[in-house]
Amino acid sequence: MIINRKRIKYSGTEIISESFIEVSWEHLRSQRNKELKNSDWRFMSDQTPSQEWIDYRQFLRDLPQQFTEANEAADAWNEYNVPE
Repeated sequence: MIINRKRIKYSGTEIISESFIEVSWEHLRSQRNKELKNSDWRFMSDQTPSQEWIDYRQFLRDLPQQFTEANEAADAWNEYNVPE
């Protein structure tokens, strides 16, 4: 559940405007917590998570410490290559 801040308005197939929404830390943490909860099953005792999933979950947990602005954290999350 990546947070995409970019909003594009179209008129038919023509782009008429592009903007970015502001994201709060509260919203970001809520979405991050949902993503962590939704991937918990990969870490059950009968599962062997890939290193990609281990890294991704660490990235999510570290978001508040790695970025000063929630918008920057949301953009970094949007650019992260989420494991399949």
